[in-house]
Amino acid sequence: MVNCPECVARERKAIIEREAESGSPEGIQKLLEQIDMPMEPDVKRKSYYICKRCGLYATREQVSDIRERVNRRDPTREDKHFDYLDWWQKSKKDKA
Repeated sequence: MVNCPECVARERKAIIEREAESGSPEGIQKLLEQIDMPMEPDVKRKSYYICKRCGLYATREQVSDIRERVNRRDPTREDKHFDYLDWWQKSKKDKA
């Protein structure tokens, strides 16, 4: 069954915030694994799925693209430093 990426991301964020306030990070992983937001297949168009909670209507490929976009993390300062260091250490031939 296909899970709704937007609902799962929203629920994951709420769980992490709730557990951060309570100060008990031991059970976070177990709670995150229990998240289940199934999307129902559209009867008329077999390749589409509908989320009854948020109304997302997408194909399986679109759902995976949304999941990838939602789970992508923003580049941090360390990532930028690593990229610059990698660029600096390359030879002039590789830079051009």
